[in-house]
Amino acid sequence: MNVAVFCGSASELDPRILVAGRVLGQQLAQRRLGLVYGGASVGLMGAVADAAIEAGGEVIGVIPQTLVDAEIAHRNLTRLEVVRDLHRRKARMAELADAFAVLPGGLGTLDEAFDIITWRTLGLHEKPVAFLDTLEFWKPLRALLDHLVETRFVKPHNARLLQFCATPEALLDALGGATR
Repeated sequence: MNVAVFCGSASELDPRILVAGRVLGQQLAQRRLGLVYGGASVGLMGAVADAAIEAGGEVIGVIPQTLVDAEIAHRNLTRLEVVRDLHRRKARMAELADAFAVLPGGLGTLDEAFDIITWRTLGLHEKPVAFLDTLEFWKPLRALLDHLVETRFVKPHNARLLQFCATPEALLDALGGATR
């Protein structure tokens, strides 16, 4: 089983977010779950991958050629797949994944997460999605989802497809059967 992790590549983060990412990487390896992620060696992405590798886990990176050219590709993975663009990266990660974990990140993380969530609401997959809500990072998103439900742009059952978890362990537990 593989868990796709969407997260940021920024390095100047609250150290507690980096620790949570490393714990998630370790937990994935300890539970014998493969990590599929964006293939970078930097920031939260690099922290999750490094921790999974150090704990003996399988780590598959999927990275567009432009980021390989920018020299941020992780070179010590189980497998690194280089794709043409970000669209192909998302599609390939979705193919490889049995579940999705969304960690703190920026616009790219939101783009990846909302594509996967939209695909789920359209019935294109039934894979679970959970957000790691370290330091209540996703509190504004939870409020926005409540607003979208209140204004009837999002159906309540679709909003409930998103699970928010305070710890890496709770996140993996929330992903349920895909992580056993």
